[in-house]
Amino acid sequence: MSLESITEEMKSRIGTGGSIKKSVKFDFGDDGIVRIDDTVSPAVVDNANAPTDCTVRVSISDFVDIAQGKQNPQMAFMMGKLKVEGDMSVALQLGSILG
Repeated sequence: MSLESITEEMKSRIGTGGSIKKSVKFDFGDDGIVRIDDTVSPAVVDNANAPTDCTVRVSISDFVDIAQGKQNPQMAFMMGKLKVEGDMSVALQLGSILG
């Protein structure tokens, strides 16, 4: 799955507004960033590297496995495959976005 397809999928899942009411970015390292800003209406989903309430660092392949239910996010966190910086409460709400 490419950065562009992940960005488009997040746009469709967030729509005009999500349920987190915060901002978060998924940092895929050299593969890019997907930022969700749900503090504004309509919510913004883009690839800007702007400050957010929470940053989730993860590889695209691990992200896709988590989103598809093939990998448990808590286990990925415990194994160091997923790192969270900033507001941990935002990370705990991401299940509503990832499905």
